[in-house]
Amino acid sequence: MACARLRRLPGHARPSIVPGINKPLSPFGQKKPMLDVTSAHEIADDARVRANVVRLAAAQALTGANSAVIFATGAIVGATLAPDMSFATVPISMYVVGLAAGTLPTGAISRRFGRRAAFVIGTALGTLTGVLGSFAILHGSFALFCIATFLGGLYGSVAQSYRFAAADGASAAYRPKAVSWVMAGGVFAGVLGPQLVQWTMDVWQPYLFAFSFLVQAAVALIAMGIVAGVDMPKPAPADLHGGRPLLTIVTQPRFVAAALCGIISYPMMNLVMTSAPLAMKMCGLSVSDSNFGIQWHIVAMYGPSFFTGTLIARFGAPKVVAAGLLLEAGAAGIGLSGLTAMHFWATLIVLGVGWNFSFIGASALVLETHRPQERNKVQAFNDFLVFGMMAIGSFSSGQLLASYGWSAVNLVVFPPVVLGLAVLSLVSWARRRKARLEAAMGEFPDAI
Repeated sequence: MACARLRRLPGHARPSIVPGINKPLSPFGQKKPMLDVTSAHEIADDARVRANVVRLAAAQALTGANSAVIFATGAIVGATLAPDMSFATVPISMYVVGLAAGTLPTGAISRRFGRRAAFVIGTALGTLTGVLGSFAILHGSFALFCIATFLGGLYGSVAQSYRFAAADGASAAYRPKAVSWVMAGGVFAGVLGPQLVQWTMDVWQPYLFAFSFLVQAAVALIAMGIVAGVDMPKPAPADLHGGRPLLTIVTQPRFVAAALCGIISYPMMNLVMTSAPLAMKMCGLSVSDSNFGIQWHIVAMYGPSFFTGTLIARFGAPKVVAAGLLLEAGAAGIGLSGLTAMHFWATLIVLGVGWNFSFIGASALVLETHRPQERNKVQAFNDFLVFGMMAIGSFSSGQLLASYGWSAVNLVVFPPVVLGLAVLSLVSWARRRKARLEAAMGEFPDAI
């Protein structure tokens, strides 16, 4: 396949993938029309893309049940099976390790065999997660339960590529909306996952949650049938080794800002969400209260996706990312203000909305940094950075909560958020300044 290129025609500004992020001006201060010229294989086919979006959104909903079950039960099961209370969140940490460990292999499989093959392998791992998790609870094995959640993380790492896959072949205007709509499938995961736990947690007494994991395995099998029908052909041989070196791409200031904001938004959300169920139990609240909080947290994580893409198109990804980081800081502030069920629920809900804005906005920024033939390696590397940092932070969450309490968990959120806002502002200011200077000189700006 011929390498796709974005060409600038005389008298036209450079193309923009996400409207509102790049707004170069002509020497006379008026915006010029933008042209996205691609090879024949990269011409947008939004009808096919929309069909894929429907399937990927459904798969996102079912795959989200996997993570919802693990996050709702992992710390509680861990506290029951672990030799020490400080190890209670290790199963969730192993899930996050799986997320990080699976990102680069997911990209490699997608490049070599196509995204659909990676999706089917992921759902198979999800099925194994449920079966093994149930077996571990029935036999009281902490180590085996950690292996099960690690496999769940591998499944989750494949599911993280759904959002990028939705944009494959889409027109420039539809890409942020495609990403956003697939993420919106998580709304149903927010209902399905915790309710699945609520309905099934006591079925095999006295083995709390054992049947929940078995049902989760069945849900993963259904997801396998859905992703098997995704219309995504294998990459052309020219795409396997095409594009610029990875180092050249990831050292762009724009990529650095996008990756850093993703690194901050997801791990900080994970830190608070991971600790919340166990903190609620330590405060004397019920498992039902915890399930309710996680359910609405997941709904808040994905519910705004119905309009996040529109917000990005209108205001630009940097502003949406900044709003999300501020909301995450606001959630930590709520967590510091009280220990009632309402305080925990409000913290989790605001945290979810903040994650949605910051993470989807950062994902849209990543789409601005690479060419079509570079997408798999760049997207996989971005997710490796995000989930690798999550894995490092996740292992400290249980110890942080056990040693210093819920307040310390919330206080940790503020410094990274300030750093992310500062870097995002600096890169955005530098881009605007360069655009103004080059426009004043009568030249069109190149990508930073």
